Amino acid sequence: MNEMVTTIPIDQLHPFPENPYQVADNNELQAIVESIRTHGVISPLIVRPREEGGYEIISGHRRRAACEKAGIAAIPAFIRKMDRNAAIIALVDSNLHREYVLPSEKAWAYKMKLDAIKRQGQRNDLTDSGTPDQLGQKSRERVAVDVGTSATQVQRYIRLTELIPPLLEMVDSGKVAFNPAVELSYLSEKEQEALLETMGSEDRTPSLSQAQRMKKLSADGLLDMEAIFRIMTEEKPNQREQIKLQKESIKDYFPKGYTTQQMEKTILKLLEEWRKKRERSRENSR
Repeated sequence: MNEMVTTIPIDQLHPFPENPYQVADNNELQAIVESIRTHGVISPLIVRPREEGGYEIISGHRRRAACEKAGIAAIPAFIRKMDRNAAIIALVDSNLHREYVLPSEKAWAYKMKLDAIKRQGQRNDLTDSGTPDQLGQKSRERVAVDVGTSATQVQRYIRLTELIPPLLEMVDSGKVAFNPAVELSYLSEKEQEALLETMGSEDRTPSLSQAQRMKKLSADGLLDMEAIFRIMTEEKPNQREQIKLQKESIKDYFPKGYTTQQMEKTILKLLEEWRKKRERSRENSR
């Protein structure tokens, strides 16, 4: 049976509450605008009726935004009656094809879908065990299968929803890496705010090792501003000043066939002899 397409005035199409996916005014959106101007809306939106009137968008937030920019007054859509849980699942699934999804978008989308599946309850394939922990695990496994990852990775993304907004924005921008961010999500809001303040004043971001240590101190009730400052201001191995010599620029000073390790050993030996010679020279000049 073919589904009927209905043309709906654009002012009757409303965004889905708490939609985890951003509608950014970028080149990708502009490309959709140009496509719609040339070809029209090829794929109808998917919407559901709202109790207060109008329709709630399940799939097609960017298409609606593009139509608005293109000056289109009405948009074709499929109208489907579904409850909020089914709508959330459909919303998340409809965005799986997107080329790039921000970490925060994945985090909130996975969480919304997981909660919706749990609320659906009484599904035979989810409630065989009967215990909340097993129900949660099976729900995570279902989300994982749908999005093409592991249940563990789903849970790690969901942990990001525990970050305060400024830290989550840093994860999206790439300033804070994903793995340290997951560890930082276990810090309390107050501890995260103290960390954010230290990151700003010292212009540093935590490594995975630093984030893990702060998580451990937090669990032990020992993470305060002083501890955060001490950890964040320590010198990281990759921040230590280094002197690098290109092999090609020094190989002529060594016998043919010398390995890099032999060259390094010889250079250090010569430097040690030079240091001793300078010390003797200073002593003789006294």
